[in-house]
Amino acid sequence: MFLFRKRPEMPTAADTLPGRPNPIPTATTHFVNGNPLKGPYPDGLESIVLGLGCFWGTERRFWQLPEGIFVTAVGYAGGGTPNPTYEEVCSGLTGHNEVVLVVYDPTVLPLGSVLKTFFENHDPTQGMRQGNDVGTQYRSGIYTTDDAQRETAERVRAAYGAALSARGYGPITTEIEPLAAFYFAEDYHQQYLAKNPAGYCGVSGTGVTCPIGTDIS
Repeated sequence: MFLFRKRPEMPTAADTLPGRPNPIPTATTHFVNGNPLKGPYPDGLESIVLGLGCFWGTERRFWQLPEGIFVTAVGYAGGGTPNPTYEEVCSGLTGHNEVVLVVYDPTVLPLGSVLKTFFENHDPTQGMRQGNDVGTQYRSGIYTTDDAQRETAERVRAAYGAALSARGYGPITTEIEPLAAFYFAEDYHQQYLAKNPAGYCGVSGTGVTCPIGTDIS
């Protein structure tokens, strides 16, 4: 979200910052809908963690969906530093991605539809960047909580990859990994664009529709 060059490669184990044993403070409720940010969440809901560029703008894409979203939160995932701060993530020495936790009702909003929003709202072919935002924290990533999510994500990624290829785009660079840990970002980052409507939002899609069919639930 700041326009200066950052590390375009993941840090080595020797370079990775040590972090801290305790979580950093954050909000308790969602600024827009008032639901508990950290739960407990109602029975039957599912969650997935998604990285698609600057988390200020990407979080808004999900809380604005018309139905099926219980809560969203921004944070860090995919790296090796426990309980990182935003400044540490920006250094490129944590390996973390800026991500959005999406808690949704799969009976109203199937995972395929969540992933359609994910893929259509960034360019998943850009590697360690999104537009002018350069660095490992802006890479495209899906962090799953079970095998069913992983299988769905792989099917949707393949379908969207074919659609992008037909329009002349290169291969998708979206990583799909089991979620090892999600660390909530600081209070001021949560629902940032609801608190700061004129704030920076550096995310945009390719204009290519993600083909969600009956075979992708």
